[in-house]
Amino acid sequence: MGASRRVTLKDVAAASGVSRATVSFVLNDDPGQTISAATRDRVQRAARDLGYVPHGVARALREGASRVVVLNIDAGMEGNYSRSYVRGLDAELAAHDHVLLVRHGHHTPQSTRRILDAIAPRAVLRFGETYLTGHELDDLGGGWRAGLAAHSALQLRHLVDHGHTRVAVALPDTESPLIAARLKFTAHAATNMDVPVPASFAAPRDRAACAEAVEEFLLEAPEVTAVAGFNDDVALRVLMALRDLGRRVPDEIAVIGFDDNGYGEYVSPTLTTVHVDAEVHGRIAARLALGLETGGLRPPPARVVVRHSV
Repeated sequence: MGASRRVTLKDVAAASGVSRATVSFVLNDDPGQTISAATRDRVQRAARDLGYVPHGVARALREGASRVVVLNIDAGMEGNYSRSYVRGLDAELAAHDHVLLVRHGHHTPQSTRRILDAIAPRAVLRFGETYLTGHELDDLGGGWRAGLAAHSALQLRHLVDHGHTRVAVALPDTESPLIAARLKFTAHAATNMDVPVPASFAAPRDRAACAEAVEEFLLEAPEVTAVAGFNDDVALRVLMALRDLGRRVPDEIAVIGFDDNGYGEYVSPTLTTVHVDAEVHGRIAARLALGLETGGLRPPPARVVVRHSV
């Protein structure tokens, strides 16, 4: 056997006297297969003796990086958008023989450095990066066509079309680059619709604290007749706060969510929200990470899921 040829599963199978499938089961530690300890030892010893290296690892060694792409998702960003985004990202990476690693929560430079040192990923992505653009109609991430700018405008437009010109935006009590972008795009949309730029307030997770925050805000801004939630989680907090305060929805004040997390139809009144299918955004992010063309990928338009809170 020439030293220049890569050792294959077939070579390991021949050396250990078992089938190629058995070698695959052993080396992948398949829990669904019952293989004797003696056979496992024989296969593993043959693989070591021959210097067998899994195909993906061998390719990573040649390329100087693993075929892993890391996605960082900030705390509180989970929802339909993130689920469909991850689904598209994972599928597109898999189609190009890469693996996705998703990290949830707060990410420090130190923790990211440890990831880089441990697995040398092909790329580290920030969740929603291709969704944040909004400068031009043909922005790669969609912008005013199918990105956060367009969807922020869609949410506000639904309220304005129902007669609500004095609107507030309820925000999570966390930090995310999406928050600043969202407020910027909502303000721009309000200007285009010739309505006042919405004020904003944070809606804490704690029920009593949220009710207090909503009450304080409405005392200072009694002209507000509708609240646009940063996402459904925040909108549901506001709905509960308004109930606790004895305010009738939508008769006294309307509430609309964003991202359709699946729980809005289980409350009373049911929550109107904006549904965004982000699978194509995920696929675009994958192709950008791999240096591939993104032509032909067009996200579908978002839609308002009309229920009873507006």
